[in-house]
Amino acid sequence: MKRATAVYAFLSRALYALASLFLLAISVAMIGAAGLDIWRSAAAGEPLKAALLDGIGLIVVSLAVFDVAKYLMEEEVLRERELRSATEARQTLTKFLVIIIIALTLEGLVFVLGAAGTDLSLLVYPAALLGVSALLVVSLAIYVRLSSNAERQLTDQEDPTARSGPPPPPKPAD
Repeated sequence: MKRATAVYAFLSRALYALASLFLLAISVAMIGAAGLDIWRSAAAGEPLKAALLDGIGLIVVSLAVFDVAKYLMEEEVLRERELRSATEARQTLTKFLVIIIIALTLEGLVFVLGAAGTDLSLLVYPAALLGVSALLVVSLAIYVRLSSNAERQLTDQEDPTARSGPPPPPKPAD
């Protein structure tokens, strides 16, 4: 049974490593494609604003893809053990969601800049994307707050002397 578990663990890490490397390659290719598109627009004498905004959007997405590749490599391949505590799980989930939130926000800003220059009626969609990003930030803050409180309560129940902060006030004498 231990051998099967070891083989499974090795195959899982190999698959995550392969996925991470492919995502890294895709990220680099997207950055190259953005640069190439900008270069072609400049060489053709076309206005650069649209090409630059498209390039920024592509680079933002490529950075999000890169962050996901990095996350997979760090958390699933290089990490020697699984997440053991609620704190580690919360921190890992928080890192991952922050990556997504940053990508959504930057993409929304790029879309706002693109739509503002062409047709103001198109601002509804980027504004909705920015609204969703803001909602994700608020949701993440609530999650972090609630999970931190739950962790603190568990710690207090397990070991009341390990409590952080000032000691409770003394009880009045009867």
